[in-house]
Amino acid sequence: MVSPSSPRLLSTLLADRLGALSARPFLRSGSPARGHRRLTCQATRTLSNLVDALFNRRSRDDSLENNPRRLRPGKVSPRLSVPSHIQLPPYLNSRQRPHMNNGPEIHDEKGIECMRASGNLAAQVLKFAGTLVKPGITTDEIDKAVHQMIIDNGAYPSPLGYCGFPKSVCTSVNECICHGIPDSRPLEDGDIINIDVTVYLNGYHGDTSATFLCGDVDDEAKKLVQVTKESLDKAISICAPGVEINRIGRTIQDHADKFKYGVVQQFVGHGVGKVFHAEPAVLHYRNNERGRMILNQTFTIEPMLTVGSTNATIWSDDWTAVTEDGSLSAQFEHTLLITEDGVEILTQC
Repeated sequence: MVSPSSPRLLSTLLADRLGALSARPFLRSGSPARGHRRLTCQATRTLSNLVDALFNRRSRDDSLENNPRRLRPGKVSPRLSVPSHIQLPPYLNSRQRPHMNNGPEIHDEKGIECMRASGNLAAQVLKFAGTLVKPGITTDEIDKAVHQMIIDNGAYPSPLGYCGFPKSVCTSVNECICHGIPDSRPLEDGDIINIDVTVYLNGYHGDTSATFLCGDVDDEAKKLVQVTKESLDKAISICAPGVEINRIGRTIQDHADKFKYGVVQQFVGHGVGKVFHAEPAVLHYRNNERGRMILNQTFTIEPMLTVGSTNATIWSDDWTAVTEDGSLSAQFEHTLLITEDGVEILTQC
């Protein structure tokens, strides 16, 4: 077992769990950074070998010049406001970096009902967001619509302000693996876009995402999206009390291998409930991590598959993670509840 004091990073809004992951290096306090605040937050945004990507932009900039289709940063609008009556997650009132809960999220009956409510709202918001996807709409417009729907339902958009994240939803287009910041870039015909929604309702987080097709998408992109969704479905199907959590990664990797797709290792699933990111780290690739699923436990599975490289380059915004070779990436995610009969998908409409 990994020592609790060993350095490790977890989660996928930010890959922020501490412990050892395959003995891989991570961003340490002695690494170069642009000030103490960013250094503290950056430690939550990567899971292994991203230090070079964080501080060496040359390969990214060269590839942008050579390929006009590559994703480029747009203009980010000011942060949206939240009505004063809406309950705020604890991390917004703390000057410290949000920490990982050292234990799993296990709920009593009241907690399960709260998780069902937050999961259902997240699912409804994601479904609505998907209807907005069309050529010409900006991801900033999607963010504003999602934000409004969440607060209209008395909830808080969990990403907003989480370690400085400036928006209410993540929008990851084409080669963006995850954590894309909504901006002024209009979606184009043929794009694919992952929309990652998390809501904080009555003290519980519901977390889900899906990849949507924009206009006339080519067969290669459609196939990637389909197989990514299938890999999530297959992983969910094996969940039940007592099942080894590492079977999730094996199941996803086995399915991706059939189609020669890569499985991103730098960002993982996580426990979710009263806290945004909790144990366990849910690895989406073959691994020997220990741990079994527990009755009434909630966590996410959120595989990210790629056509090409699985290595990520982080933009200068310190959030947007894109494939280093510009190849397409797709992701799907659900929040799950382990039940006596197996598993319940909490974020399914």
